[in-house]
Amino acid sequence: QVQLVESGGGLVQAGGSLRLSCAASGIIFRIAAMAWYRQAPGKQRELVARIRNDGITTYADSVKGRFTISRDNAKNTVYLQMSSLKPEDTAVYYCNAVYGTQNYWGQGTQVAVSS
Repeated sequence: QVQLVESGGGLVQAGGSLRLSCAASGIIFRIAAMAWYRQAPGKQRELVARIRNDGITTYADSVKGRFTISRDNAKNTVYLQMSSLKPEDTAVYYCNAVYGTQNYWGQGTQVAVSS
């Protein structure tokens, strides 16, 4: 059974930082492509950052230079380091794994940024 468990969300003031973690189980983590998505109230879920199994990363334009995605294959964990947070970063953040032809999601973790 595949599980993705996010942690690290919370309330932070604008300009602050948070680090999200996503622990994966039930997959061979090192071959999965991992990503973070977010969904704000009333908006569609959007890609925030992705890291391939070869370590290549991509970012949404809105977070470039502020967010960093990384992975630790030994710990089966992907991270999202978020800095210089803005109120518009407020959303539920979801971990995503693409493993073969399957697409898996975590339950989400809330990030709220106050102005």
